[in-house]
Amino acid sequence: MTTSMREVPLAGGPVEFRGALELETIESAVLPLRLPAWTRAQYPDAFMRGVADMPTGVRLAFRTGARLLELDVLTTVWHFDGEPEPLGPGLVELVVDGEPAGRAEVPVGNVLRLSEPRGERRLEPGAPGTVRFAGLAAGVKEVELWLPQQVRTELIALRAGAEVVPPAPNGRRRWVHHGSSISHCVEADSPTGTWPAVAAAIAEVDLVNLSQAGNAMLDPYVARTIRDTPADLISVKVGINIVNAASFRRRTFLPAVHGFLDTVRDGHPDTPLLLISPITCPAVEDTPGPGVRTPEGIKAAVPAPTWLGAP
Repeated sequence: MTTSMREVPLAGGPVEFRGALELETIESAVLPLRLPAWTRAQYPDAFMRGVADMPTGVRLAFRTGARLLELDVLTTVWHFDGEPEPLGPGLVELVVDGEPAGRAEVPVGNVLRLSEPRGERRLEPGAPGTVRFAGLAAGVKEVELWLPQQVRTELIALRAGAEVVPPAPNGRRRWVHHGSSISHCVEADSPTGTWPAVAAAIAEVDLVNLSQAGNAMLDPYVARTIRDTPADLISVKVGINIVNAASFRRRTFLPAVHGFLDTVRDGHPDTPLLLISPITCPAVEDTPGPGVRTPEGIKAAVPAPTWLGAP
């Protein structure tokens, strides 16, 4: 028997985008944004835009009795010069009534050729593809579709084999977290396998992950975003890329930390706020950055000139 599929509007309809702060319409597609569009004018480079567009922690939530779901997506995967293949496009994961219920690899769409992360960029346009989940359990259920954490993912269309309605309120507290690649988790096995997603599931809180790989430089626009985002708990992981890029010295780092936290506190004067140092990085524990990677692939630190002052 052929299932009659229904088109489900992605914007202005029953679908709730959890973990995204804004939706951008691009021609006929919807791009979920973890940082509001206004912040782009303050991005320092295209690399920051690229990682900010990756939907780590973003999921589509709705309620349906459908036993078949289809999601059309257009991904943009990175392919570094000299590598035989582009980076993996990642997975869409299906969660039903809070339990894992399936996963599917997303198709490769656009390919962004890169000389290095912040180097020359050349876009090779591709085509959308479809992620399909069949054989869902009968009956009305709470559904989440978790988007891949490591690729920009434009959403073209959502189809379901039965009516789709908004999700039931889950009553969960909202946790807003900001960090670097350690929290973005580009290399995690799946979108629900990132450590913030795992921690949120254990604590039964609603995650908003504002982490950006290679960044987290106490950016004022991130502080203002957190300030203006409803939250019951806030955590900020600071440090590793600041050292790797030698972006602060002792004279400027402490005021920048206080300025970031003061901005957050302007909107959340009483919300619990956790400040976290990064995990250990032996190369820069005793020698200040910038950090470099040796030809052998080992992380190392380059001693900074003495005229820069104390690290």
